[in-house]
Amino acid sequence: MDTIWLPSIEKFEGPKYKALASSIRAAIQGDVLKPRQKLPPVRDLAWDLKITPGTVARAYTLLTDEGTLEAAVGRGTFVAAKKLAPVNEPASDYLSDVVIKPISLETRPEVVRLTSPLLPDVGQVNLIQTLMARVAANPQSGVMHYPNRKTFKPARCAVLHWLEGTPLGAIDQEDIVLSHGGQNGVSLALQSILSGPSPVILVEELSYPGFRRAAALLRAEVIAIPMDENGMIPEAIAAIAKFHNVQAICTSPEVHNPTGLFTPLERREDIVEVARAHDIQIIEDDCYRMGPTRAPGYRMLAPERGWYVSSISKTLTPALRIGFVVAPKPNVPALRRSAEHGFFGLATPLADLAELLLTDPRAVTCAEQVNAVFAKYVQTCVNHLGTYDLTWNEDVPFVWLKLPEGWRASAFCQAAEVAKVQIRPAEEFAGREARAPHAVRIAINAQIDHDHFEAAMVRLRNLLDNPPERIGV
Repeated sequence: MDTIWLPSIEKFEGPKYKALASSIRAAIQGDVLKPRQKLPPVRDLAWDLKITPGTVARAYTLLTDEGTLEAAVGRGTFVAAKKLAPVNEPASDYLSDVVIKPISLETRPEVVRLTSPLLPDVGQVNLIQTLMARVAANPQSGVMHYPNRKTFKPARCAVLHWLEGTPLGAIDQEDIVLSHGGQNGVSLALQSILSGPSPVILVEELSYPGFRRAAALLRAEVIAIPMDENGMIPEAIAAIAKFHNVQAICTSPEVHNPTGLFTPLERREDIVEVARAHDIQIIEDDCYRMGPTRAPGYRMLAPERGWYVSSISKTLTPALRIGFVVAPKPNVPALRRSAEHGFFGLATPLADLAELLLTDPRAVTCAEQVNAVFAKYVQTCVNHLGTYDLTWNEDVPFVWLKLPEGWRASAFCQAAEVAKVQIRPAEEFAGREARAPHAVRIAINAQIDHDHFEAAMVRLRNLLDNPPERIGV
């Protein structure tokens, strides 16, 4: 049974997601919402209440974890039943002809790996398995033909649907090329841009290592640009561009990897001005953003030179390697050639899966719930490490920790490994000749039990509280 009930959150205290959870509890206790009654979809309720879908998803997750609500993949979120009883509800259509086997994850490993974000399963595994079975039974693109651009049009339209609301300027499906994840997307963009015997690309002084790896494959020189709290320093870009054949800037303005910093609009506009003055292309890597965008993308600010790269690796799954590149209008033919001459395109069944997955409303709900779970783990991290110099955001699946006096990054990581926690030092995000700060990136592993993750945070806090010169005092 669906409901047209609409909660009121104004009379409840605390963050909006907690206020919404309290309102739902009150409605259940007051018999306004009855057992097995269906709640509104996340996006619908967010629209009605003028709050973000992530806030609603977080409230639903909180109530589901405590047993007040029940989530049924593909059917929605319901008030939990008071007692067990047969339910005369038809099975979902998409489950009627396929058996789904849940995956098994080690939720309490001896060594807690926090080197890369690991996503929780909030229903996307079941959804992906179901859609894969559908593709296998009746692949729209067939299984006997080479990939081609016409065949991939539905998948590109699905990407366009998935990116709805992302401020990229005028865009249509013809501007998009599907890639094997974000890393392949960065490589495709650079292949489409770089020319001549000695091209140079610019990256932040601390940056995603994949930028350097892609540049090395293309025999391009990488120069690191100094940063401040707002990102790359435009004057430093201009100074380098005077003496080097700079052809591209690789940057992550929404969620900088590894520091988590955000580049505000004014700084982006300054970088665009420098890029135009020196004819430099700008590649924006947006793979780590999980919440709403906070400023226009470079493709909107500089449509003649702004590139956009993203994937579903941090929102749904990294296993499928589904990514996408949006080129500036003048560079679309070059991007197509890079993909088609390099690998023809994605496997056609994978493109069919991408079409189904990226247009399925359940995928959006899963992405929002993944973000909500990550936010819970981030808050736990902050609760234990927040008295130190910690950069964090609930919409980012990692935190950046500047170590206190007495700790060097390499020594801290070694000590953490002895304590059975694996993290990454700042050195892994800097060039070979650079002097990295004494800092570490701690990624969120939401595939382990929450209390097991919290125990790892306690061990890291004990190390921070006892730097080497104080141990044994």
